[in-house]
Amino acid sequence: MKTKEYSLEVGGRKVTATFSDLADQAHGSVLLKYGETVVLATACMSKEREVGRGFFNLTVDYVERFYAAGEILGSRFMRREGRPSDDAVLASRIIDRTIRPLFNRHFKHAVQVIVTVLSVGDADPAVLAINAASLALATSQIPWGGPVGAVQITKTLTSEIKINLPQKREIPPDDVKVKYNLITCGKENKITMIEASATEAKEEEIEEGLQTALLEISKLENWQKKITAEIGVAKHPVEKIELPPVSKELYDKHIAPRLAAAVFSGAGKKELAALHSEWNEMVKKTHPDRVDFATEDDHFDEAVNAVLHEKAVKEGKRPDGRAMTELRSLFAKAGGFSEITHGVGIFYRGGTHVLSVLTLAGPEGAHIIEGMETKAKKRFMHHYNFPPYSVGELGRGTFVGRREIGHGALAEKSFYAVLPDQIKFPYTIRVVSEALASNGSSSMGSVCGTTLALMDGGVPITRPVVGIAMGLMYENEKNYKVLTDIQGPEDHHGDMDFKIAATEVGVTALQLDIKLDGVSVPILIEALKQSRAAHGEILKVITATIAAPRPELAKTAPRVLSTKINKDMIGMVIGSGGKTINAIRDETGAEITIEEDGTIFVSGKNGGAERALQIIEEMTHEYKIGEKVIGEVVNITDFGAFVKLNQATEGLVHISEIAPFRVGSVGSVLKVGDKVPVIVIPGEPGKVKLSIKQVDPTFIKETDESKQQPKQGGFAKRPERRGRW
Repeated sequence: MKTKEYSLEVGGRKVTATFSDLADQAHGSVLLKYGETVVLATACMSKEREVGRGFFNLTVDYVERFYAAGEILGSRFMRREGRPSDDAVLASRIIDRTIRPLFNRHFKHAVQVIVTVLSVGDADPAVLAINAASLALATSQIPWGGPVGAVQITKTLTSEIKINLPQKREIPPDDVKVKYNLITCGKENKITMIEASATEAKEEEIEEGLQTALLEISKLENWQKKITAEIGVAKHPVEKIELPPVSKELYDKHIAPRLAAAVFSGAGKKELAALHSEWNEMVKKTHPDRVDFATEDDHFDEAVNAVLHEKAVKEGKRPDGRAMTELRSLFAKAGGFSEITHGVGIFYRGGTHVLSVLTLAGPEGAHIIEGMETKAKKRFMHHYNFPPYSVGELGRGTFVGRREIGHGALAEKSFYAVLPDQIKFPYTIRVVSEALASNGSSSMGSVCGTTLALMDGGVPITRPVVGIAMGLMYENEKNYKVLTDIQGPEDHHGDMDFKIAATEVGVTALQLDIKLDGVSVPILIEALKQSRAAHGEILKVITATIAAPRPELAKTAPRVLSTKINKDMIGMVIGSGGKTINAIRDETGAEITIEEDGTIFVSGKNGGAERALQIIEEMTHEYKIGEKVIGEVVNITDFGAFVKLNQATEGLVHISEIAPFRVGSVGSVLKVGDKVPVIVIPGEPGKVKLSIKQVDPTFIKETDESKQQPKQGGFAKRPERRGRW
């Protein structure tokens, strides 16, 4: 096995790239190691230029292997990897969004990048995978505009900046413990991709993180350039096929004069799409023997790009006539949908219409994640659906693809900073957002709809969260325009899709996609600051609809109650083989969840939760000195009586504590089954000592019988001890 290694220090640890013949049939491959995390990245391209496709055929797969975690995972009956996990899909999307803009638009060969995780240490394999994909492409024959560098920048709540902070796999993914967490990619001192969650971070803090990231990215980029230069692989030429003269003449005569009017015809892409279809039909009739019209397609797209950019940069003009900072029309509604659902939000922004629906459950409804990277319970879930009718098309109505998973995850992380803690609100929370009509940034529409649904359902979020997508029309660093609330052609033909979720205090999530080689930090910060006004307008509409979370949950929502017991009592509550806890469930209809620290969550409807909690609290109550109780006599001895306080605890009333006078025989004044008032008094540690006379001196009446001594002939058998006494 021939190998060659290159190393670099990043974030205080060494990253090592190993090139070998391990996957020597791939066009480019590399093993990348950081700590004990190891990934294998490969890149291949098709032999022939693809014909008849109207898009660049790039496939990115991030592949998890259970052996990477040193465990045998999967279901009981299928001990092998199945469909990609959500983490794998999100990692694939991050790699794709980083590398895709750096392919020449005229390159028509299919490309596939596969990153396989071979070992999982405490370094994030997704971040390592971006760098590995970059190296595999850069050292292959595939023409590509990299390399790029990728780092994770974390700012702790104590304001420390950490680079590639070690991951703690046992922490739930919705557990916010940092000011922000930025996965940032870039090249040549510009940013190419951002994926971030934050705890209401300010623009200045985000800027600090991006500038820190660029320093580390430059180190990674220069390191990869040196490796690429040393390996020295010749790149496959990019074949740019010129537009045939007959097609150019046809375009100039019939399409060009009408293009600007179609582009600037108003919201959406209806007129532009109709003109594009007309152009396609013209080309097919003119070239009946051809099957590949990619050149004509490219020419049309490039012409639209040119018109949009020129009008935006030079004249400040947008397709629907809005100003650069102007939002589309807004509409919000909370509730009023159904008595069955627990919370509903409806949000419109122009032609983007989203329905978000809340469902609440007890802790037993949490999503249990047992994957290669993460083992956790998620108590907050956001799922996103994008049915084909939302854009007027046909397709599978039940399909959940990478788009759905990615948009759902982005909206989900937007709320981590404002969710109530589990003790305050011990519910599992699921929101599903349906993009019922889409014309730009339905993911940010989902954030707004989710805020409405959560507040309608009475979830006590600290503040409303809203989202907006910012765009860019760019010529150079001096000539550009930042666009608020992109839609239609601006989304498809613009240079940037910068999704920003925030509260009135600060940013909670970011996602950046671009079509350029990179965007400078000053432009991104300008977009962040420009988004503030849009967030403010949306917040006004939402708070005018519902000012705060409703004080009560929906009648159909379960009630979730909690208590905390001594950890030593957990076994007693569960009982032998689960007998006790199952009996409580059967009696009350409630669901019961017991945590390792002794926290117990009880959920149910129609009073079941309240009754179950009462039973558990009674059986686990720890009695303190001075506490008064009505107990039941369960055993009588010649030295006192044992009184049952609850299911788990009995205490001894010594004969001297029964009455203020001398009692000759316990059995003369008490019998098994009597209900007696008692008070807890000081006694031996670990035992419960009780008194009747100290709580009610008149409860036992003095009689001739009470004065009699017990018969001689031995002592009564000492009863078996029960519980603590």
